[in-house]
Amino acid sequence: MPGVTVELTVDSPDEMRELGRRLAGLLRAGDLVMLTGELGAGKTTLTRGLGEGLGVRGAVTSPTFVIARVHPSLGDGPPLVHVDAYRLGGGLDEMEDLDLDVSLADSVIVVEWGEGKVEELTEDRLHLLIHRAVGDTADEVRHVTLTGVGDRWATADLGALSA
Repeated sequence: MPGVTVELTVDSPDEMRELGRRLAGLLRAGDLVMLTGELGAGKTTLTRGLGEGLGVRGAVTSPTFVIARVHPSLGDGPPLVHVDAYRLGGGLDEMEDLDLDVSLADSVIVVEWGEGKVEELTEDRLHLLIHRAVGDTADEVRHVTLTGVGDRWATADLGALSA
């Protein structure tokens, strides 16, 4: 299934958080967002921005040890379900215990380390691949590739995120 791809450069953790806030403006209930990147790439920082942009309750922190956290909306928007699949070795079978398929229709679900584990939840998903830049002066610089897969993302204006 072809996707729509946008590449961005993010120069700091504050910019990563701001990217999350801007991305939240494109998200709606039923959206699955997959975050891929090495440890310390900025996945949770981006998700904090998403939480702020969606107006959800609670501090967004890495759910590494609890696997998933639900952040209810403080307004009329969807809740944010934040999943860290790092410790889950299997595919969707192991993820089924989290009932993400039940939550998906009413929530925005963000899955860190979800590649190869959650694609079967829906044909429509947004995949963000975050790479650290290489070099002495590039400690904070990240290259973010956003790929929208499925009909949901075919007409979304991902290019607006670079503003």
